[in-house]
Amino acid sequence: MTTEEKKRLETAKEEVTRRLFRLDISAYRLSETDSRLEQYTRDVACSPDSHNLWEQLAVERFFRMIDRYGLDTAAVRKFFTFYEYLHFPGKRGLRRYRLTPVQAFQFASVYGFKHPDGRRVVREAVLYVPRKFSKTTGSAAFAIYDLLYGDANAEAYVGANSQDQAKKCFDVIRGCMRKLDPDGRQFVINEQMVKPTHRRATDPRHSRTAMAQCLTANARTKDGLNASTVIMDEFSQARDSTLLTVLTTSMGVRDNPLTVIITTASDVFDGPFYQMLAGYKRVLLGEYEDDTLFAHLFEPDINDPEDQESTWRKVHPHYGITVNEDFYTHEYKKAQRDGAEAKLAFRTKLLNVYSENEQKSWIPAGVARQCARPLRIADIKGRPAAMVAMDLSVRDDFSAVTCGIYDPKRHLFGYHTAYFFPEGALSGHVNENLYRAWAEQGHLILLPGEVIDYQAIADYVLALNRHVQIIGIGYDPYKSLQAVNILTTAGAGNVMRSVSQSYGAFNSSVESFEVCVRTGKIEMNDNPINWYCFGNAVLDEDRLENVKPVKRQRSQKIDGVVTMLMCHKMFMETRRGAT
Repeated sequence: MTTEEKKRLETAKEEVTRRLFRLDISAYRLSETDSRLEQYTRDVACSPDSHNLWEQLAVERFFRMIDRYGLDTAAVRKFFTFYEYLHFPGKRGLRRYRLTPVQAFQFASVYGFKHPDGRRVVREAVLYVPRKFSKTTGSAAFAIYDLLYGDANAEAYVGANSQDQAKKCFDVIRGCMRKLDPDGRQFVINEQMVKPTHRRATDPRHSRTAMAQCLTANARTKDGLNASTVIMDEFSQARDSTLLTVLTTSMGVRDNPLTVIITTASDVFDGPFYQMLAGYKRVLLGEYEDDTLFAHLFEPDINDPEDQESTWRKVHPHYGITVNEDFYTHEYKKAQRDGAEAKLAFRTKLLNVYSENEQKSWIPAGVARQCARPLRIADIKGRPAAMVAMDLSVRDDFSAVTCGIYDPKRHLFGYHTAYFFPEGALSGHVNENLYRAWAEQGHLILLPGEVIDYQAIADYVLALNRHVQIIGIGYDPYKSLQAVNILTTAGAGNVMRSVSQSYGAFNSSVESFEVCVRTGKIEMNDNPINWYCFGNAVLDEDRLENVKPVKRQRSQKIDGVVTMLMCHKMFMETRRGAT
């Protein structure tokens, strides 16, 4: 996160704190609906140091929604009564639970707002909370409520990346329904589905055909669905959004569709949820208006220390309720003792922040993000000397072009990387949804055709020369022949440089680049594909102890890392030649 981004969030925290402090909560008479709503909102408003920015913004938005739509007290009370009648699994078996104030706020935010025609306003709920909050257990109530009180033909689906994860939530649904219908007279309940018995479905007095079903990302058939409620569990682990898309696009005929995403943070930066989380935060910050969304996000504020109980209480709204107060202390000490994997688990699952195993990464994505600046080629003045490097693909990989400029006054390297992909190769690609999102946001340039258009790449490089004076164009001698021929024909032959991709060729530039990053001497354009590439890169060593970044997994991409290193290598060689 850049210094500018940190300052922006610190300012947002100060401003929402002031606004909530001035808010007359008593005027909303929340206790007439349920005293827990007033208890929770007042605590957030009056104790800003105990609640994170996103939680504060969600409370402020709640009151704004009341101003706009009013609060449907009857609907909220109905759901609360329903929830507290259910029997959920606990340490002592099935039992009923009273809603905590934070849970009351969450459910009221979903069910409490209606349009004049009676349709619910909120259609998507996001609960981003640490482990042991009971989010999987509690979210089962959404499906059961739809099953019993939604459309007569309601279809509630529980989805997840794995069968085991999907079954955790679905097993809660099955357990609650068995407690409601112990003799099995009203519902058929099996491992994958809950549906009315034949008698219930055909009896005109009981004409409901509503059902609930468990699905996974690799389910063979998802055709013909007509979802009314969708619950996606631990969605931050998903590598793509195929299942979610299939389910949500089947909701078109529903008056009150509801998508519930419940998840804890992860290390999957290239999955769909990481980008979605950024969008939820923009809505809370007021940059986008979307009343159909309710987002409740729990993570530390900027500069909150990870080893303090005050931080743990802030990120876990059920600290001391569903998780013992000494649990965090034990897990933190264990993380310090057991090393990188344990630290990663503590940060992602208990602090609820996206993180990665820094011991396995060369330059972690988080560190690379701190180098991000709003660098724009069109803004460059005076045509400074520049290096350009290309890492070109054929069809199913990025092509990356980095333009590097060295500022001798500040001893600073600035790297701007553009990414290209053939649009015809997107369909069915393992990262299709992620790439399409990047393209829509302007981070990835889609080129026409099934394969990379090398003429378009060459034209881009030649266009750079209008803003900078290119003194070197580096290329991989094994993958760039066609582009090199085009550029040579266009008059760039005198600056073309073949850059070996061997371990020995990269060794010194790897060391120098890392030192520059760690000392603040490298800036890169604020394109998320840059830190995606760095997050995928790990150092590999040959038998002579030369090192080079390689992909963490075969399907991952590090093209931007490679082209920045190629530019850096050419700068180093030029400076050595000058001396």
